[in-house]
Amino acid sequence: MNGTVELIIDGQTLKLPTYVGTEGEVGIDIGTLRSKTGAITLDPAYGNTGACKSAITFIDGEKGILQYRGYDIAELAVRSTFIETAYLLIYGELPTKDQLDEFSQLLSQNQMLHADMRFHFDAFPPSAHPMSILSAMIHASSSYPSPVTHGKPAREVFPFHAARLISQVRTIATSSYRKAHGLPPSYPRSHLNYTENFLHMMFSLPGEEYVPNPEIVRALDLIFLLHADHEQNCSTSTVRMVASSQANVFASASAGVCALWGPLHGGANQAVLEMLEEIHLEGDDGTKFLNAVKNKDGNRRLMGFGHRVYKNFDPRAVIIKEQCDKVLGQLHKSDPLLDIAKKLEEIALHDDYFVSRKLYPNVDFYSGIIMRAIGIPMDMFTVMFAIGRMPGWVANYKEVMDDTDSRISRPRQIYTGEKLRQYTALSDRA
Repeated sequence: MNGTVELIIDGQTLKLPTYVGTEGEVGIDIGTLRSKTGAITLDPAYGNTGACKSAITFIDGEKGILQYRGYDIAELAVRSTFIETAYLLIYGELPTKDQLDEFSQLLSQNQMLHADMRFHFDAFPPSAHPMSILSAMIHASSSYPSPVTHGKPAREVFPFHAARLISQVRTIATSSYRKAHGLPPSYPRSHLNYTENFLHMMFSLPGEEYVPNPEIVRALDLIFLLHADHEQNCSTSTVRMVASSQANVFASASAGVCALWGPLHGGANQAVLEMLEEIHLEGDDGTKFLNAVKNKDGNRRLMGFGHRVYKNFDPRAVIIKEQCDKVLGQLHKSDPLLDIAKKLEEIALHDDYFVSRKLYPNVDFYSGIIMRAIGIPMDMFTVMFAIGRMPGWVANYKEVMDDTDSRISRPRQIYTGEKLRQYTALSDRA
């Protein structure tokens, strides 16, 4: 608590405490508002409501700042890895070598799915969306307790469950891909790191040794790292709300996957590729499309440019653009959609219309291009987002569980329905 503000309602003055965050952001505590005045606040979509106090991630959209546990995302992108960053998010500090080795070992020990879970995969039709499989299989995984964790208190076994989720989400994702494409199962290998193993399980073929391209490994690891957490977005807030009921971490993460699946949240990089396909089918190189956007001709929307949170630039996009250029340069892929993407980027970065409106390419624009170049199908894009976001969800789940003052989430509402009325018998209804 750092001070107070006064709120006047119908002549009644109410003093409310204020809180100032580490980076100077101010919040007004309205916890006593209803009990003292009978009023509540109305904030559709919670755009001006702080649902929690959190020590995990800080964002300043106006200044283009993103920090994990106080570390700038640009520094982590250059010096860290996805797994080290996952540890940082969950446990609050960068790990020592021994801590990182132990965490990596836990991930390796928990990367295999229970053998009986293959029957769950067989129950899905070949056309099932990978996100529906991912959500269901994460939840199903909790039905197969490990001998290490069975019967022990949740707080004691949390490190095992955290490692199991982060490791198995990758195994579930690649298993659903291989089933959909008629490929035999591919099992993780202990000598490969997290991202190398993902690529191995996705693309290896029976009887052939799969050697991951280091530049592709680095690009994909960077995509995971840049998506690892992003403050109280829709899916993370969903995880925290489910966690507030004391549900287990698997149920909470499964709910996060469902929230992420929405096209307004996790589907942004898929929307980028759909836009590029539409431009290509029209025989355009992107020039006509951008002119239509500028002239508001038809219902043309420029996907993958600008950001709801970042008002000047997306710090993640600056980082991933360089890796995108490296991947495309090394693969030498001939792909008309990638050519269109480069054209859109070139025009938008130098055209006053887009520059003045701060419509810069964001992280979804570049990550979609990289994943297409790697060979990841479009319906897997949101799954990749979920893999990257899992450490952030786990960290937020842990924060809820560790908060001794945590209560079950229960938002209020303003009722706009009918007033009290009498029941009419069926025979008397017109």
